[in-house]
Amino acid sequence: MPMSNAAASKVILITGPARSGKSEWGERLAVQSGRRVVYVATAIARTDDPEWLARLQAHRDRRPPDWETLEVSHHLAKTIRQALPESCLLVDSLGTWLANLLEQEDEDWAETQMELLHSLETAQAQVILIAEETGWGVVPAYPLGRVFRDRLGTLTRKIGAIANPVYLVTSGYALNLRDLGTPIDG
Repeated sequence: MPMSNAAASKVILITGPARSGKSEWGERLAVQSGRRVVYVATAIARTDDPEWLARLQAHRDRRPPDWETLEVSHHLAKTIRQALPESCLLVDSLGTWLANLLEQEDEDWAETQMELLHSLETAQAQVILIAEETGWGVVPAYPLGRVFRDRLGTLTRKIGAIANPVYLVTSGYALNLRDLGTPIDG
């Protein structure tokens, strides 16, 4: 699949279900960007969870040794604003970043979201964002689960309006929704 459009884009969104290939697709696009890749890891390593640590290690093991890694659990907009124009930021993942901020009140979250969107609209570096799809199943039975699902769905929709291309990765295939879809927002 040709990557010339993706390589030239400032903001790329990749979304899809768990274990679908989102991260691998983002890594491929980052390499093909021809830029200095900065991997922005949003996860917090929890030493009491060996399975989580193994997942994080698997991501580390896939990264080329010349990639810089930044651990950014909260201040994503600031990281994007400070990125150099010759860089490609690979943010993995939006859902994990949002989970780190889940206890923010609605007004604070609205401000955080707007700050992130503004940083993407004015980004000097290329930014590739990986986001999980969580809203394709049942409505969570607990309030915090519903807040997470709704905030992530709204955030990815707003980023999707900025990003080009927007990929849906599922079952190991990447589909460019900008080429295949029709936007529903005016």
